[in-house]
Amino acid sequence: MKVTKVSTLFCMSFAAILGVASVALPSYAAEVKITWKDPESFSDVRPSNESRVRFRERTLSELEAHIVELGSALPQDQVLTMIVTNVDLAGEVWPSQFVGFGNSGASDIRVIKRIDIPRMSFSYTLSDAAGKVIASEEDVKLKDMDFMESGIRRYRSESLSYEKAMLDDWFADTFAKQVVSTH
Repeated sequence: MKVTKVSTLFCMSFAAILGVASVALPSYAAEVKITWKDPESFSDVRPSNESRVRFRERTLSELEAHIVELGSALPQDQVLTMIVTNVDLAGEVWPSQFVGFGNSGASDIRVIKRIDIPRMSFSYTLSDAAGKVIASEEDVKLKDMDFMESGIRRYRSESLSYEKAMLDDWFADTFAKQVVSTH
């Protein structure tokens, strides 16, 4: 019984310390606003085994969630606004019979080759709470020509692993100063 009281007291004390520490630390998680401009015309957000609309919505939603997660490293009083004008996923979708599966009625498949690199075009603005622009660039042409040689990636077992890694690299290169200065 003493162990339970001591454990409970310890846990409550630890929680109180964490609560005080979290108040003393600066807050992070900038607001992230993403506009997908004319996504129906994007180069390659083509499904291999589901409807084009559903695949596009799911893909853009997953990419948006990843960008928002990256934005959580920026100070809370900042706003990252992106207008995405094109997405070209790694690989290319081929009918199953073209890649050796015959006429079995199998779904199309996405074949990843070195020449089909992931790409993304967008503009962005990072501003502070008063609306002052901290960083901005028009017509960013993001691509990862080394996407298959970049060692073991963090997202290897997830969908959109190449695109997420490409965004990670861009974010680290572009916002290193903002992230470093806040920690």
